[in-house]
Amino acid sequence: MKHEPCDIHAARPDEYGDLYRAFAEIVAAGEGFPHDPDLALTYDDFSDFWLDHKSFVGVATLGGRLAGSYHLKPNFVGRGAHIANAGYFVVRELRGHGIGERLVRHSMKQAEALGFDALQFNAVFASNPARRLYERLGFQVIGSIPDAIDGEAIVIYWRRLP
Repeated sequence: MKHEPCDIHAARPDEYGDLYRAFAEIVAAGEGFPHDPDLALTYDDFSDFWLDHKSFVGVATLGGRLAGSYHLKPNFVGRGAHIANAGYFVVRELRGHGIGERLVRHSMKQAEALGFDALQFNAVFASNPARRLYERLGFQVIGSIPDAIDGEAIVIYWRRLP
């Protein structure tokens, strides 16, 4: 499956329901995002967090089914808006097949095409296995916040584009 073609494209409204269900499952498992896993994620909360006011929302499909997604937005307003922020997820059953790397690489190219000159991740859980990928792709740890979420530290990454 690792070498199966993966399509990454701009999210379409007919995909929003699948995106919501996949993201809600990740939140309910307490994986990678700061949302409370004990509270059911509403569609409106998902839309506000993942879709609304974003510069770009990408969707990865593998064999015609949802494999993952990312979003880009300015990390800051005004004079700091040249730095993008991104969030990513890969559906559980497709993890370990290179989808995450394809999403990150696509997001870097898309961010540059949108005029951003750097990419920053604000809240990567210290235990997140994607940290190895980020570092391999040239992201630098620029800080951490101890005991940020349920006693776990979060790490802040940054990288100049391209």
